[in-house]
Amino acid sequence: MAAPRKYDQEFRKRAVRMYRERLAEGTESELSARRHVGSLLDLNPATLRNWIEDLEREEGTRAPAASPRSSDSEEVRALKKRGAELERDNEILKTAPAFFAQAELDRRLK
Repeated sequence: MAAPRKYDQEFRKRAVRMYRERLAEGTESELSARRHVGSLLDLNPATLRNWIEDLEREEGTRAPAASPRSSDSEEVRALKKRGAELERDNEILKTAPAFFAQAELDRRLK
């Protein structure tokens, strides 16, 4: 379950608007504008960046966030399963010589 939202949508839009106004002045870089607005509103600049990107995606000025393709995730899942099987096989092969050596010793002692 996701954490409850700390800031409402109106606050987020106001923060993005302040950031854009700061950029429009042309005196600061994007990072310094985010830091300035973040310090005014007691926000982490990375949080403000996420809000800016989300709003740009809603407006259509930014490409949608990349989502993992299901075929890729299925392939990764299958490869992880195969890797786990191979690790189990290796563990068996590591213990096999000791098992057979003990069996040979037991056979000679009889």
